[in-house]
Amino acid sequence: MSGARILSALRSPVAPRGGALSRLETHELAAPVLRAALAAAGLAVEEVDELVLGNALGAGGNPARLVALAAGLPERVAGLTLDRQCCGGLDALVVGAAMIAAGQAEVVIAGGVESYSRRPLRLRTDPDGGAPMPYDRPPFTPWSEQDPEMDVAADALGQEGGVSRAAQDDWAIGSHRKALAADLSGEIVPLAGLARDAFTRALSPRLVARAPVLSGSVTAANAAVAADGAALCVMVSERVAARLGRQGVRYRGGLTLGGRPDRPGLAPVAAIRAVLEQAGLRAEDLGVAEVMEAYAVQAIACVEGAGLGPDIVNPGGGGLARGHPVGASGAINAVRLFHELQARGGTGLATIAAAGGLGTAVLLSS
Repeated sequence: MSGARILSALRSPVAPRGGALSRLETHELAAPVLRAALAAAGLAVEEVDELVLGNALGAGGNPARLVALAAGLPERVAGLTLDRQCCGGLDALVVGAAMIAAGQAEVVIAGGVESYSRRPLRLRTDPDGGAPMPYDRPPFTPWSEQDPEMDVAADALGQEGGVSRAAQDDWAIGSHRKALAADLSGEIVPLAGLARDAFTRALSPRLVARAPVLSGSVTAANAAVAADGAALCVMVSERVAARLGRQGVRYRGGLTLGGRPDRPGLAPVAAIRAVLEQAGLRAEDLGVAEVMEAYAVQAIACVEGAGLGPDIVNPGGGGLARGHPVGASGAINAVRLFHELQARGGTGLATIAAAGGLGTAVLLSS
C-alpha cells in the first residue's frame, strides 16, 4: 500500500452566520479555494481523480458534486459528500488517504464546506397528514435522555471534570490572542472582500464576563459561533509527489472512533490515543496539535485526557477565535496543521469531536 502526501492546503476566511460570506452558496465558498489549492500543488484540473467533502447542514443533494462542477473539474469526478457532522471535514482526509493507499486514486482533493447562513429550513412530515413540524437538528442517538443539546453536554463535561467558567473564559481569551498575533494570510483565499477571519478580536476578562450564558458555565464567549467557511487539501500518491518533485507533508494515519453519546466532547481522546499507538508515537512526540474548540471545555478536556502539552495546542488560535462552520471545521484544522508543519517541521495532530459521541484524529509529518 502506498502512502499519501498533502501538497497544498488552503481555506477561506471564516465568518459568523449572517456575515460577510452569508450570500455565498456552498459551491461558491469552496470552488475558489479548490482552484487555488490545486494551483498551489502544481496540478491541473484534469489530474484530479476525486473530491471528498464534509458537509453537515446542506440537507442532502451532494454538495461535493456541485463544487467539482463549479471549480471546473472533469465531469468524471463524481464528488463524494460525507455527513459525519463536525468530523466530516477531517474524515474526508481519512477517506482520501484510503483511496490513494488502495490504488483507487492518485490525486484526491479532500476537505469540507459549510454555509450556516444558507442552510435549509428543516421540516418533518406528519404521517397523519397534519402540518409539517419544524426541527432544528436531527437526533444523534435513539434515546432522548442520551441526546443532550451540545451546550448542555459541554456544561456537564465541565462539571464532571472540574473545569470552571473562569478556566473556559481564559482559554477563549487565549485563543483570540494567539489568532490576533498570527499571520494566517498564507493559508486564506480571500472571498467576498474578506481576507481574514472576521470574528477574531481582543477579549478581556471583563468583556467575557458579560457574555450571555448558554448553559451553566458555557457562554457565548467560550463556545464557538456558528459560521461559514471552506477548507481543501490536495492529497496525492507518493508517485505523483515524486513526479512533481514536491514533498508537502506526509499523511501518517487517521481514524474515527465513537464514545459516550451524551459526552461527545470526550470522544477525540480515544481517537488520539489510538492513532498515536498505530504510528508508534507518544503525545510527547508531537510538535503541534490543532484541537477543535467547539467549546473551550471540550478542548481543555481533550488536551488533558490525551496528555497533550498545552503549549503546542492551536498556536494560531482555534475555533473560538474563528467560528464553527460545522462540516468544514475539521478540514480547517488540517489546513492549519499543514501550514504549522511547513513552518516548523516535525509531526502534528489534528482532531475534532462531533455530536453523537464521535472523535476523529489525523497525524501528519513534514
